[in-house]
Amino acid sequence: MNNSAPSLLYLSRADLASLGGGSSQPYVDAIHDGLAAHARGEYVQPLKPYLRWPGADHIADRIIAMPCYVGGEQPVAGLKWIGSRQHNPASFGRERASAVIVLNDAQTNYPIALMEGGLISGMRTAAITAVATRYLARQGFTDVACIGCGPIGRMQIQSLLEQFPGIARLHLFDLSHTSAAAMAATWSEQYPHVEFLPATSAEAAVRAADVVVTATVTDTPYLPFDWLKPGSFVSNVSIMDVHKDVYEKADKVIVDDWDQSNREKKIINQLVLEGRFSREQLHAELGEIVIGERPGRENDEEIILLNPMGMALDDLVCARHFYHLALANKVGTSLPLYG
Repeated sequence: MNNSAPSLLYLSRADLASLGGGSSQPYVDAIHDGLAAHARGEYVQPLKPYLRWPGADHIADRIIAMPCYVGGEQPVAGLKWIGSRQHNPASFGRERASAVIVLNDAQTNYPIALMEGGLISGMRTAAITAVATRYLARQGFTDVACIGCGPIGRMQIQSLLEQFPGIARLHLFDLSHTSAAAMAATWSEQYPHVEFLPATSAEAAVRAADVVVTATVTDTPYLPFDWLKPGSFVSNVSIMDVHKDVYEKADKVIVDDWDQSNREKKIINQLVLEGRFSREQLHAELGEIVIGERPGRENDEEIILLNPMGMALDDLVCARHFYHLALANKVGTSLPLYG
């Protein structure tokens, strides 16, 4: 940093895409390292506050501040500031969620980068599913269900297809049949060996799948335990989709971070308040499995549920990767702080 004229690096979504931000591998690598850092305690991550005001008619109407410090060889601090309005696509023709990420130098605490956060936010969420699938899905799985075929669902499916070439069938369901058909059209040419099968219901998609991904904006659970076949793995990305009996009957329940998950009246928090679930009943945090402190899948019959609340740490480790890559490749725009 030039002490006389501090500046920060701005990276747009196009800048990030030019650095490989449109493919899954950099996120999978960064998330794997980030989860390991989480398990080793190499982070500081306050509980994220939710900002809502009158007119927030849906659970997805909010702005969330997500601060974190991550240590290790390249320590960094920062914040993701992510806003969401359920009506954005229909009313304004924009994506439901938008975000920026600020990175700060861990020695001076000065801001060093500002970057578009929507791409990172969606792709890092997909990478969490991909990393978890390595440890928690049945070996040789062939069938994946995606419930919800919007932007988050598309990133989830893209990452799974890129990371698991053995996928043979994708069972797609969305309340908008057009969205499910559009997702199938998006990927069918690139993956001609995969069958893209629009499902008649969420139940039909789930019952056919070895790996189930939820990517909806529902605030009402709809997925009961008896839809899940033996040996299935559920990545409950959108958090509110599975019924309470899935948490109680699954062989293993895993979260990314217990404190982040047990709040805001999400299903786990409801179960804890009702005395039906606890930290002691949790199998593991995902990072503990990544570093080998806890086992992942142990047999082909286990039904395993991952409830990834989403951590600022995830965003920070991915943003750190692209920041250093941008510096090395002279990508982005330098913005003076004082000039």
